[in-house]
Amino acid sequence: MNFTLKIKEIKTISEITGYWTSEDYIHLLENLDFTDVKNSSPSELRELLEMAISDLEPHESAEILLRYKLRDKLNSGQISNLSHEMEENNESEDNPDIALHYPLFNINQLLRKAYNGRFPDAKATSMEFELRFKGETEVTVTRELALISISKGLSDKSPLMRLFENQLNGKELFGDAEKVIWEFHHHGQHDYTIITSDYWINKEDMIEHEFSGSIKLFEDKEKAKNTD
Repeated sequence: MNFTLKIKEIKTISEITGYWTSEDYIHLLENLDFTDVKNSSPSELRELLEMAISDLEPHESAEILLRYKLRDKLNSGQISNLSHEMEENNESEDNPDIALHYPLFNINQLLRKAYNGRFPDAKATSMEFELRFKGETEVTVTRELALISISKGLSDKSPLMRLFENQLNGKELFGDAEKVIWEFHHHGQHDYTIITSDYWINKEDMIEHEFSGSIKLFEDKEKAKNTD
């Protein structure tokens, strides 16, 4: 498939709007014995939660948030260990399970704000872009397709290029694309926004902001084999 991609905006962000909801704040505050908080505004709820957890030891607060968001993915021992490691390590980059990076980033940033910078300074990247495919009437743009297209403008020094070389070149399935791209938004027509870790994509690694190229997905190659 031949494509043209134009980056409209790429920026570094320290917080992902909408990840933490009012319902999240209310639930966490009620677990911390706060009452009559349901009528508070989202900003008030956030401030109350930050004040409430800052009265605890950092690892205690980390464990509360980890248990709330990841209790269905991690056992008690893993949560306890992670709660102690988060104060020193940027687990949204360092954790070996990249499926956890998205929630860990958001947990880390809430803790960092509550403890005035005591937790690591994690970063994310928000990219708005236009992606068009030539001669293709209908193309469903997935996280995988978007990521492979974006990679054509990335420096070879990018960890994404080094660690997922086969997947980006269509030699292997790119199932981890769903974990690398944290949020994927289609704004209609050919406009999209992705949010991912600054570790995978950042402004410095994008050597081109408007480029064309050709890509072939792994499944396309498999189909070609089957029709020979």
